[in-house]
Amino acid sequence: MSARILVVDDDPTVAEVVARYLERDGHTVECVGDGAEALRRALSNPPDLLVLDLMLPKMDGLQVCRKLRERWPVPVIMLTALGEEIDRVVGLETGADDYVTKPFSPRELALRVQSVLRRARGASIPAGTGVLRDGELVVDVGAHEVRLGDEEIMLTAREFDLLAHLMRNPRQAFSRSALLDQVWGWSFGDSSTVTVHVRRLREKIEPDPTVPRRIVTVWGVGYRYEPLAAT
Repeated sequence: MSARILVVDDDPTVAEVVARYLERDGHTVECVGDGAEALRRALSNPPDLLVLDLMLPKMDGLQVCRKLRERWPVPVIMLTALGEEIDRVVGLETGADDYVTKPFSPRELALRVQSVLRRARGASIPAGTGVLRDGELVVDVGAHEVRLGDEEIMLTAREFDLLAHLMRNPRQAFSRSALLDQVWGWSFGDSSTVTVHVRRLREKIEPDPTVPRRIVTVWGVGYRYEPLAAT
């Protein structure tokens, strides 16, 4: 699964190592060293994926990701040297699909890239699963498209997978760890990843995200999907 990838890091050594590993997997890689230039190139010629450092000169990674998300749903893997949960959560809330904490294994990053690309291209979703409907909310699994009435809803790959999984299993309560495993294949991970993606989905599909009716919280357990069309 080759792709065109933009690596954004102001440390030339890190950028070079990351590029070498990604090129070894058959990807075409371009490296830039500041956020403003990264945003300009990504908007003028959108890559298939960004590997984006959090701390950058001229414009930080959060700003780049936020501005890019306003225009184009390019998959983003965020790099952070801070390692604090709040930084990972903020990155995910801004729209990043995944994060890797420095120092990291380049091979692990390359595997994360493959995983995000598969999901972005719909390869992680079995063929023939058709269309999921709940009133005005329609999820076309084959086309990897979500519509709410006449409006197309732009979701990241991870948001799409989570919504499709919940809609396939209505009224079934899932813990955060179960969602990490069943949706994204993570046998371990940060449960805040699920919390952030649920929050972002609610903002996009709920009539009132502060009082969710579709993706509801099951206190002490996790989340379940309640079809509105049945109410």
